[in-house]
Amino acid sequence: MNEEILLVDKPEGMSSFGVVARVRRKLSGEAGMVTVKGKDGVLREKRKKVKVGHTGTLDPFATGLLVLLVGKGTKRANEFLKLDKEYIATVRLGATSTTGDPEGEITVLVDVEGKVVENDGKVFDGFLGRSDGGVRDVRVPDLTDVEKAVEKFVGETEQRVPSYSAVKINGERAYRLARAGKEVEMPVRKVRIDEIEILDYKWPDLTIRCQVSSGTYIRALGEDIGRELGVGGYLTELRRTQVGEYRVEEAKKLEELS
Repeated sequence: MNEEILLVDKPEGMSSFGVVARVRRKLSGEAGMVTVKGKDGVLREKRKKVKVGHTGTLDPFATGLLVLLVGKGTKRANEFLKLDKEYIATVRLGATSTTGDPEGEITVLVDVEGKVVENDGKVFDGFLGRSDGGVRDVRVPDLTDVEKAVEKFVGETEQRVPSYSAVKINGERAYRLARAGKEVEMPVRKVRIDEIEILDYKWPDLTIRCQVSSGTYIRALGEDIGRELGVGGYLTELRRTQVGEYRVEEAKKLEELS
């Protein structure tokens, strides 16, 4: 089991740490018992603990490939942190989310019929707003609009880290600060997006496949595409399909692990 790489297809609704904990319990249970001497000198049987660690988290709403390292392999985590990744994501256009995904507070700006939705008279800067405080006429983006918008994000680009992320700000996780209602200036990072392929588009849902460098936030990409189109956007689905040379087709479901 030393230096073993375990590929898991993470289910929706479970955190990456939850997957690690479940796998650790299962492998430890199968590893059997060991005899240890306590401080009192008495020998006791104790269940052997197996080390398990992940090489990059997935949000609870996301599914797909988690590369887990088992036993002494956990010491190799740094080898996996900078690997490129591939995702398939569905962006819901015409709305925004406080977290960039389905778990946040959703604000609909344009409904499924392409009509602007009034939100207590608010003007959404960068989306539907005009400098005179009115709301401009909105045309539902067609495929050509979407293609042009998506193309702008291919290559090296700057991306602001989402406030709901595990990045530490002054020693505190950003998502904890966000949940506490504290506003902080999130860092901007350079990332590389090698390819964005439009798999399907039917207003208001856009499904894309993207190959990106490590450190790229697909939630932020979905928001940026919606902002570029002027109608807002957030992710409703996200699936990681590849990490480096490892594909999700090679991964096992949690219930398949033995």
